[in-house]
Amino acid sequence: MPKNATRVVLVDDNPLILDLMREGIEPLADTFPFQDSAEAFLYCKDDPPDLVICDYRMPGLDGSELVQKLKGGAETQGVRFMVMAGKADIDEKLRPIADMVEEFVVKPFFIKDLASRTKKILDRIYLEKMQKQAPQEGVMSGRLSEMNLIDLLQSLEMGQKTCSLTITHEAESCRMFFSEGQINHAEFGSVAGDEAVYRVAGWADGSFQIDFNARSDKHTTTQSTQGLLMEALRLLDEQRRDSAE
Repeated sequence: MPKNATRVVLVDDNPLILDLMREGIEPLADTFPFQDSAEAFLYCKDDPPDLVICDYRMPGLDGSELVQKLKGGAETQGVRFMVMAGKADIDEKLRPIADMVEEFVVKPFFIKDLASRTKKILDRIYLEKMQKQAPQEGVMSGRLSEMNLIDLLQSLEMGQKTCSLTITHEAESCRMFFSEGQINHAEFGSVAGDEAVYRVAGWADGSFQIDFNARSDKHTTTQSTQGLLMEALRLLDEQRRDSAE
């Protein structure tokens, strides 16, 4: 995913945490940090970002109020949110906004973990943007250098997409069919099902095409999308260890 494909507003009144957040998220998207939540609110109203990552406990306008105000605005209701808070606050005080938030991040947290969780949300946003900009009805294309295959599969699963995904690398191609985010059928030459997914999981370059009109009645896979991904990653790790040895 190109860095400038998405915009993220970061809000925390602690300048040290804000700077760490910026360093962690900056490789993934254009970032706009704010210590003052009221300033962040005005900025978002004027130029809505794709995602806001904010602390809950802040002076003046707290994170919960920021979410509700922006979700209540016609121009900003589509903004996604991640809210950082202590577990007790999430369990007891933030339930009213649970449906408005993509994820709650329990404090304290590792910046690496925050960046990883943020990337999953940004990948979904990027896919949605590409779908809207697709020149052909229901069909979108991209390159694996912009979004790697594992992230692409996870995004389709989390977005509960029903579609076909065709990935091409040099002269080879693999087609997978999704139903509500689950890979029901995959074909790679004469290989089908789980093994077809495993064969191509390590492709680092090439192109992909998603057709949201395509369907298949075949069911050749034996695991969920998540199960297939976990096994594919295990096999890739095994191959890397064998190569190193």
